[in-house]
Amino acid sequence: MTLPDDQQLAEFRDYLLRYALYRLRDEAAAEEAVQDTLLAALQAKSGFGAQSSVKTWLTGILKHKIIDAQRKLCREPLQIDERVDSDGDVSDFDGLFDKTGHWGSDGPRTWANPDASLEQQDFWRMYEKCNERLTKRTALVFAMRESLGYEIEEICQNLEITATNCSVLLYRARMSLRLCLEKNWFGERS
Repeated sequence: MTLPDDQQLAEFRDYLLRYALYRLRDEAAAEEAVQDTLLAALQAKSGFGAQSSVKTWLTGILKHKIIDAQRKLCREPLQIDERVDSDGDVSDFDGLFDKTGHWGSDGPRTWANPDASLEQQDFWRMYEKCNERLTKRTALVFAMRESLGYEIEEICQNLEITATNCSVLLYRARMSLRLCLEKNWFGERS
């Protein structure tokens, strides 16, 4: 395989933008990460050893640019109270548990056939809507852990947060997604 030319690099722009948007959930930050990726690729073309495809090489560069963008986004002050979601619902989950820390009377419902839901496009659209309700910081930590497969230590190092903060953000993301999906997907279909 030969060195990628400028045109070949530009052909992957749409793919890279979709990849970055999914992980950053911020159009301006995603656009900047993609531009930085393409610029870095142009500057380091001679470093392309053809040990992988051009797409894989660019995705690897983009992953590092996304981490940089996530660090930048996480340093920005939060615009909204993380205890309140976009519908004005309080996402303080203490009311779901009793005094001993066990599920209260409204514990998690059994979802009817969750595996079948994963195969439905409508489910994934609802999942995206629920995911969009998370705050940027919470969504970024969740994406790094669950989509990109980072260990908690790596997330903490990359975003310069504590392990406790990371665990709290993951807990909030999982609980918010579960409640949103129960209300908007499984609740109607149970």
